[in-house]
Amino acid sequence: MSVTVLLDATSVPADSGGVGRYLRELVPVLARHEGVDLHVACQRRDVAWLGEGSPAAVLHPVHERTTSVPLRLVWEQLGLPRLARAVGADVVHSPHYTMPLLTRRRRVVTLHDATFFSHPELHGRLKGPFFRAWIQLAARRADRCVTPSRATADEVERWAGPPRAPLVVSLHGVDTVRYSPGARADEAAARLALDLGDEPYVAFVGTIEPRKNVGPLLDAVTALAARRPELRPRLVLAGGRGWDDETVARLEAASPSDPWRWLGYVDEGLLPAFLASSALVAYPSVGEGFGLPILEALASGVPVVTTDRLAAPEVGGDVAVYSEPDAGSLELALEALLDDEPRRRELGRRGRERALTFTWRRTGDEHVGAYLAATGGRS
Repeated sequence: MSVTVLLDATSVPADSGGVGRYLRELVPVLARHEGVDLHVACQRRDVAWLGEGSPAAVLHPVHERTTSVPLRLVWEQLGLPRLARAVGADVVHSPHYTMPLLTRRRRVVTLHDATFFSHPELHGRLKGPFFRAWIQLAARRADRCVTPSRATADEVERWAGPPRAPLVVSLHGVDTVRYSPGARADEAAARLALDLGDEPYVAFVGTIEPRKNVGPLLDAVTALAARRPELRPRLVLAGGRGWDDETVARLEAASPSDPWRWLGYVDEGLLPAFLASSALVAYPSVGEGFGLPILEALASGVPVVTTDRLAAPEVGGDVAVYSEPDAGSLELALEALLDDEPRRRELGRRGRERALTFTWRRTGDEHVGAYLAATGGRS
């Protein structure tokens, strides 16, 4: 039994971002899946990587004007249903909250997190209401909604009410070949490309947005450097500018004496070596729908300091180090790990073992299950 799926990848941002990384891994798995005849609507700028990674998928580039968010949303409502009819799609998969409202095709929607409800202060005045409305619409009208964690599913049900159909929990996977302790072999090249020098460092990966909680992390590293200079705590942040204006301004005003450095957006090809070469990864987010940087760090054999908020424990299990999100707690958690190299090695080894259980193939199978459930099992 197979199902014809039209996946709308037009929402992938130019710098890839979270939804981009999700689709970069998921699309090739779906394209190879014997149960799926895959069509992908995409931006013209994404044709090369989609075609290279998913030669079995049929790509449908859209007009360049849909790189504008308002025009993309108009195309989603008008053009996407027409394309679905043209390709004979059984299912339209909308992987980023929004979906076409006027179509007779079955609809599957990915809801990545529900912090727009639980933590509205972490989102902009327009972004919060927009995504809250679409999560509620998707929960009520989509044939299936996919969430990347049980915590996110629980939050969607809590805030959006009982969904039309059972939510499908499908944890993300990780490429354990690219993200591995072996990526340290590229350390010299990565350090040179990113101008990191030779000193050990604590790594952070993520957009500089309020829920990533970067401000308290800077405070923690600053206090630790002043109190325990022999530990040489140095924080290196890889991530694009978000909407945490206060923290961005602080990062931009950093002096050479500050114990941190902001690299800005780092090409995905350098991230495996960047993570594997770090002493540990700090990811003190106060609300994640999944937390892919936690998993990538574990796959790299690197210990992680994070919080126990929302989905992080589903990813970190009993191998991550959990801290409260305030600066004082983060300082103590970082100090304890930097002081204990044997523990870092042990947590790195166990983290790698845990990461090996998170596969994109499993994620793909679960998505195909959602497609079949949306069609009532009809091909």
